[in-house]
Amino acid sequence: MALNIVLHQPEIPQNTGNIARTCVVTDSVLHIIGPTGFSMEEKHLKRAGLDYWDLLDLRYYENYEEFQTKNQGAMIYYATTKAELTYSDFKYEDNCYIMFGKETAGIPKEILQENKNTCIRIPMLNIERARSLNLSNSVAIVAYEVLRQWGFPNMR
Repeated sequence: MALNIVLHQPEIPQNTGNIARTCVVTDSVLHIIGPTGFSMEEKHLKRAGLDYWDLLDLRYYENYEEFQTKNQGAMIYYATTKAELTYSDFKYEDNCYIMFGKETAGIPKEILQENKNTCIRIPMLNIERARSLNLSNSVAIVAYEVLRQWGFPNMR
């Protein structure tokens, strides 16, 4: 079984580094759709990922169109604060993809509108100024729900 974590135009290197670590310890593939708000050689990115980078299955795409072309037929769930259903309302398929948007704006509206049936959200209090969780925390929450449903394959 394989889990694919997709970051659409991430902006904060520390978040991406933390997510890379989560992907390594969960045997997940990390897909990054550019452009990013930082260099992939950024020291904060590397530091947050510790010495795990050589263990990571990382795939980089210049844009969303390239991602779509190289992952045709993929079952993709789109994490957004705007979804009706929560991440625990779905039964996740093997080799599914979970996409997360950039920290300041999320996934573009046009992508969400084209994929309404597979949009997921993490429940939160409805507080106007507290718009969302930290990106790396959101990835961990959803990734571990998928892995829980799969019986934590290859994990101890």
